[in-house]
Amino acid sequence: MIADVLTDAGTRMDKAVEVAKDDFATVRTGRANPQMFQKILVNYYGTPTPLEQLASLQNTEARTIIVSPYDKSALKDIEQAIRDTPNLGANPTNDGTIVRVTLPELTAERRKEYVKIVRNKGEDAKVSVRNIRRKAKDDLDALKSEVGDDDVARGEKELEQVTKTHIDAIDDALKRKEAELLEI
Repeated sequence: MIADVLTDAGTRMDKAVEVAKDDFATVRTGRANPQMFQKILVNYYGTPTPLEQLASLQNTEARTIIVSPYDKSALKDIEQAIRDTPNLGANPTNDGTIVRVTLPELTAERRKEYVKIVRNKGEDAKVSVRNIRRKAKDDLDALKSEVGDDDVARGEKELEQVTKTHIDAIDDALKRKEAELLEI
């Protein structure tokens, strides 16, 4: 029973760490990266649709991404969705068949803004892991009458260790992303 609670909490914390890493990947660094467009939703026939489902993304140069839509009628909607994305700072151009997105050079102050954004995303991920820990701790406390106080205390120690491991993983990913952002 305790092992089930710990396994479930560990699995959920693994997912929270992966979501954090995906969120970090969406924040722009010096180079253009198709992952930056991962969370962009395009209004496609009235339905918010992920850009990846509507077009292929190619990284042709260091700061340029080519977006080739599968349906040419979606060009304007794709262009508008990219333009409306706040963290990109990009101005896409549409030539009738593709959308070319050229990202501007990052200034020192813009890099610092991105670091703040990444830190906020990291803190949100840590809060998520802590919420999972709290739920698992409540589940363990509910088992006290069935398995005994000593087993629950051991389970809580293991839970703390698992939580620390996942928080450290988020911190490591955050440090790597900050270093990447501040690199010129």
